[in-house]
Amino acid sequence: MVPLWRKRLKSKGFTSRLVHADRLLNTPESGAVHQATNNSVLFEYKDAQELVDVFQGKKAGHVYSRSSSGSNVALQNILTHLEGGLGAITFASGMAAITATMFSLFKAGDHLIVSHFLFGNTRSFTETMQSLGIELSFVDVTDVQNVKAAFKTNTKAVYLETIANPVTQVADLRAIGQLCESKKTLFLIDNTMTPANIFDANSVLASLTISSLTKYIAGHGNVLGGAVVDTGLFDWSSFENILPMYRGPDKAQWGLTQIRKRGLRDMGGTLSADSAHAISIGLETLVLRTDKVCENALRLASYLHSHNKVSAVYYPGLAGHPQHYLAREYFNGYGGILSLDLADDIDPIQFLNALNLVICATHLGDTRTLALPVASTIYFECSAQQRQDMGVSDNMIRMSIGIEDIDDIVADFEQAFAQF
Repeated sequence: MVPLWRKRLKSKGFTSRLVHADRLLNTPESGAVHQATNNSVLFEYKDAQELVDVFQGKKAGHVYSRSSSGSNVALQNILTHLEGGLGAITFASGMAAITATMFSLFKAGDHLIVSHFLFGNTRSFTETMQSLGIELSFVDVTDVQNVKAAFKTNTKAVYLETIANPVTQVADLRAIGQLCESKKTLFLIDNTMTPANIFDANSVLASLTISSLTKYIAGHGNVLGGAVVDTGLFDWSSFENILPMYRGPDKAQWGLTQIRKRGLRDMGGTLSADSAHAISIGLETLVLRTDKVCENALRLASYLHSHNKVSAVYYPGLAGHPQHYLAREYFNGYGGILSLDLADDIDPIQFLNALNLVICATHLGDTRTLALPVASTIYFECSAQQRQDMGVSDNMIRMSIGIEDIDDIVADFEQAFAQF
């Protein structure tokens, strides 16, 4: 039976749920409103049989903090509640969440359909997957027909990002979700760019969401983290890669169990207790921050779009964006990632050096506005042809818009443009 207070919490607005989730979902001791940070590696059991039962999954509990701890479970409870999911697992970083999920669920001989526009580090990891015998097809996910055409008899999953980084292509999410459901295929969505207040993964039939908590969730550039959330929409009994020892009585938990055992426990990408606590604090202001970020990003995109020293602007909130209609349908706000191509006669390095308020740094989802040259940094390991195929030009600048006063951001661009 669901407690009355939990039913009442679900009926509240998103921010109300955020700021009260820790105290209501995790019931901290001594009247505290946040779960206490627990850095213990080991957990004592007075009865050895109880330890055995926890080890074997017959009883809930902690045996070793690499696999679970009170601090991580507290954050997982909050993420599960906010995503409307079945359960969550937290990791030391977003890449740890991606690698653990992929290596625990897929094996040599499996085929995955992945977005052609995957972020650089994720794209690099896919090469490791291929070297281990996992077959990948890279497709343009802005059109479901491309995904449909790529299916094979050994296809196990479709994996994509809601909004691509840095060129901001938007996937045809609902159509792809319906296709995966009809084929009983896993649908994995990286929703780092569009947290739960902006995008409802359940509405497009996602199986698992994977995210970097480092970015908008934590929001202040002070902690690393990642997470996988099971929406509860996928029938794991149809997934043949679940190992026999993880096929417990609750079929809905099969996927998370295998990821937790083979991905987190065995690979060791554990989120520290202090980091879990910091992320839960950052979560409380998620809506306030992302609302301002989306507002600022649209204002800046509109300004840059009309500037004669900018040849192109990539932002889903602009009416001329190729997938603006999809972004309008799926998202409550268009996110904080904006990219631009400078005019051919402006060197991106010199332009970034001319900015005063905007910080040159490789990160996103921060309270501060950040920018970096794309081709020579996060896509440096890609070939020129690969960058061209993904829409990355040599003079592209990617920006992560912050919460500063928008007039100050625009003024910083104005003074920088005046130098060229």
